[in-house]
Amino acid sequence: MASTSASAAAAAARTGGVTGRIRHAAVTLHDDNQALVTEFLKAFGMLKEVAVALERDDQTQKVEELENAAVELLQTYEDCTHLSTAIKSVGDTYEPGAELTDFGKLFDDEIAKQKSSSSTDPQNHPLIRQFREAVWNVHHRGQPMPGEEQDDVIMTSTQGNLLNVACPLSGKPVTELSAPVRGVECKHIYEKEVILNHIRSKGGNSKCPIGACPKVLSADKVSCDPVLLYEIEEMRKRNAGTEVVEDFTALGEEGDD
Repeated sequence: MASTSASAAAAAARTGGVTGRIRHAAVTLHDDNQALVTEFLKAFGMLKEVAVALERDDQTQKVEELENAAVELLQTYEDCTHLSTAIKSVGDTYEPGAELTDFGKLFDDEIAKQKSSSSTDPQNHPLIRQFREAVWNVHHRGQPMPGEEQDDVIMTSTQGNLLNVACPLSGKPVTELSAPVRGVECKHIYEKEVILNHIRSKGGNSKCPIGACPKVLSADKVSCDPVLLYEIEEMRKRNAGTEVVEDFTALGEEGDD
């Protein structure tokens, strides 16, 4: 009996060790892949800047070619994002079974699940919309793009890909947060210290403080990733561009007086 118990304990220890190593490897791969995702975003930003420069020179054909290249890059970016999410999901949920695990199939199934839940047409993706908006603004800043209303201009110009523009607890704009973090599940953004204090005050689990969001947060379900920092920096650039236009307009009006 003692021998059986010892064997069971040893097997459980081995299983726990395997699970821990798999999760550690998944975290490492996920972080490496997130860095690659960020490089895709930087490349996309460079394409956008070149397209804006070409639009200023009225080189419409080259701008269209760059937009097509941006769509292709976006598709690769989405594939990389699905892989990153799949790696994290497998690492979080993996438990050894009686038979050898086919990790290839495990990842393929998880990636397929991610793709099926992402129904955004690349042509309608927020990043492509930002690309077109940047080009449009060269000659038509402040005017709605074809097919949208003025209210759409205000919303998309200030928010971009970020779900909220201010921390719901501190009220600070996300562009001014010293340590921004994002909910892993709901994708809302908070000031790190403020949201962690809030979670602790609720006993370690708290409903997202964004009014209509049903997701539950815990300390391990909020994180900062390279993509978040990139998106916040992009918002700073858009906001700075808007302020420059407003200041220029004000100077023009003063000159008219």
